[in-house]
Amino acid sequence: MSTGVDRATGTIELAIGGMTCASCAARIERKLNKLDGVTAAVNYATEKATVTFPDTVRPADLVAEVEKVGYTAALPAPEATADDADGDQRDELHPLRQRLITSLVLTVPVVLLAMVPALQFDNWQWLSLTLAAPVVAYGGWPFHRAAATNLRHGAATMDTLVSLGTLAAFGWSLWALFLGTAGEPGMRHGFELTSHGSSNIYLEAASAVVTFLLAGRYFEARAKRRAGAALHALLQLGAKDVAVLRGGTEHRVPVGDLVVGDRFVVRPGEKVATDGVVDEGSSAVDASMLTGEPVPVEVGPGDEVVGATVNVGGRLVVRATRVGADTQLAQMAKLVTDAQNGKAAVQRLADRISAVFVPVVIAIAVATLGFWLGTGGGLTAAFTAAVAVLVIACPCALGLATPTALLVGTGRGAQLGILIKGPEVLESTRRVDTVVLDKTGTVTTGRMSLAGVHPADGADAGEVLRLAGALEHSSEHLIAQAIARAAADHGELSTVDDFGNVAGSGVRGVVDGHAVLVGRPSLLADWAIELPADLDRAMADAQARGETAVAVAVDGTARGVLTVADTVKPTSAEAVRRLRALGLRPVLLTGDNARVAATVARQVGIDETDVIADVLPTDKVDAVRRLQSEGRVVAMVGDGVNDAAALAQADLGLAMGTGTDAAIEAADLTLVRGDLLAAADAIRLSRRTLRTIKGNLFWAFAYNVAALPLAAAGLLNPMIAGAAMAFSSVFVVSNSQRLRRFRALPAPAVAGTAPATTEPTPVAAAR
Repeated sequence: MSTGVDRATGTIELAIGGMTCASCAARIERKLNKLDGVTAAVNYATEKATVTFPDTVRPADLVAEVEKVGYTAALPAPEATADDADGDQRDELHPLRQRLITSLVLTVPVVLLAMVPALQFDNWQWLSLTLAAPVVAYGGWPFHRAAATNLRHGAATMDTLVSLGTLAAFGWSLWALFLGTAGEPGMRHGFELTSHGSSNIYLEAASAVVTFLLAGRYFEARAKRRAGAALHALLQLGAKDVAVLRGGTEHRVPVGDLVVGDRFVVRPGEKVATDGVVDEGSSAVDASMLTGEPVPVEVGPGDEVVGATVNVGGRLVVRATRVGADTQLAQMAKLVTDAQNGKAAVQRLADRISAVFVPVVIAIAVATLGFWLGTGGGLTAAFTAAVAVLVIACPCALGLATPTALLVGTGRGAQLGILIKGPEVLESTRRVDTVVLDKTGTVTTGRMSLAGVHPADGADAGEVLRLAGALEHSSEHLIAQAIARAAADHGELSTVDDFGNVAGSGVRGVVDGHAVLVGRPSLLADWAIELPADLDRAMADAQARGETAVAVAVDGTARGVLTVADTVKPTSAEAVRRLRALGLRPVLLTGDNARVAATVARQVGIDETDVIADVLPTDKVDAVRRLQSEGRVVAMVGDGVNDAAALAQADLGLAMGTGTDAAIEAADLTLVRGDLLAAADAIRLSRRTLRTIKGNLFWAFAYNVAALPLAAAGLLNPMIAGAAMAFSSVFVVSNSQRLRRFRALPAPAVAGTAPATTEPTPVAAAR
């Protein structure tokens, strides 16, 4: 397991702590890049910094530089596991959740007492103070701490304004209670609006701001904590222990103890422990968890196998050729990490504007105080106007603009089978112009099905399928199971006697007194059975279409050919049409051969010039990068582990919910429904949510621009400023609620209507 340092290339990966917004990442990046020979990229989403440094700089120097600007830096734990990481994330969220719940419970009665006169009893204001004080101090502590840290380093962020606004409102309330008239019994909040404001308290404003922004930060943290889950999902695929042959006997050892040259045993159903070459035995290996392709690969002595694939046939003895970080699985995990860290972090709109907005508001508040004091307006009027500026500008609406729209949008998406991981995803959907579609499991079902039955002259198709299906039912091969399922749909399967599996060739047995062979033509040739010309032609035609064909012999005579294929999902053609209507150019990407890819592309309406076939997992990442280098903004839709790195590399990753955990965790959007129609709906919903967020931010700032001059001029006392701030928050929330009316486009009346080139369905072909 990597410790985060690559001494050969002079790179280090630091885990950064204490970042609260994208501007924090930019500040750390600037600090590190000031060192001679150092190039740093800080990713706010993953909370990591990838740093390239010369021999003259030590890792400790890099950590010290980060700490100088008020953040923490550390190397990732060398033996951290996915379970450990999940535990750390839960521990990180627990105090934030506890802080939010405590603040919410205390804030509700404070707001009710302030806003409902009927609840205001004698000395109610002192109860409000008792309840609000813990909210401002304990609930708001993360904002106050961040503001103090920023102050020490001469910086200002949204935390600064939140801290100033809440402390100003709370401080004014203390002044009004202890030195003004607000502490008198019988005072009714909201009715005695005097010009000097000495009877007004703003405890509800201070408490509500803290609680609302804590809620936003909590939901943001929940979205961010899964940033590294794609890597964990990949690493969890590998075997945990292995039976090694040493000294003529088997020894069960952890996979980490394997060295190059070790010979180890892989029994049926077990995972291949590491990359290697088969020394003994023959079997079929299911590599779908890495390749996404459903057909197991036949292997024998001299063939290469990949770690984490599953042996579905006989016993194998494998000689290890690559171990640890050199294996294909580890390289794929590295691709996911590199793609995630290399993706430019999308800065939040509020944080970008706050770089100017926060200092300006503070300057206006100070200038307001100085102006009123200088013109003889008096301390009370000066302080009231200055507090009004801070309260009216306090970014409650800004803090709600993104999380409320995101919560409503993601909640509606969940009802429609669309999971959006975070607000940074939405920015990508607006700019995307190309959508790359993985074939197997995304455009197609990912499950082998019977595509056709071709009987020999004089043979009955139903009888050929019945006998072959009964025999194949005893095999666990995916092709065999596809044939068995189709046969079972037409009646009960007969029992099989004398069943035998001929490794790499097929199966044999006796069904209802008939000797039956099902498999490759070579299996029939071993029994001196030749394929007649019509069956040989049917097999060649099937292979030309990209289908898998097997021959069937009964009682020493070839009786038919069965073809098996991965079928196109019935909604894929309509989904491609809808993606085009959204302005996206569809590209088909697959590890399958070009003939199969071209056939699928024709069925769903993708141009053959936009088909990329015969690609390995690493080639998928290169294909996405190549499209990006052409100036395209790429969305990727996939479902296999081999798609995980490409999903992370793409500007927008969409994972089918029926796919692997690694693909889902690497993606930005997850389509639980498992069909491409959801991809078009996901992009529509994401774009609508982004428009809502931008609208919220516009009105939040617009109200500030309009109200700040009034507050500075002394025309708004803090109470009215607090009411205006509350109104802006209500407006933002109400605007976000409109997303609940989003509707998915209905499926076509005849799902799966495809061009005339569509192949016959498996059931029709079987009949």
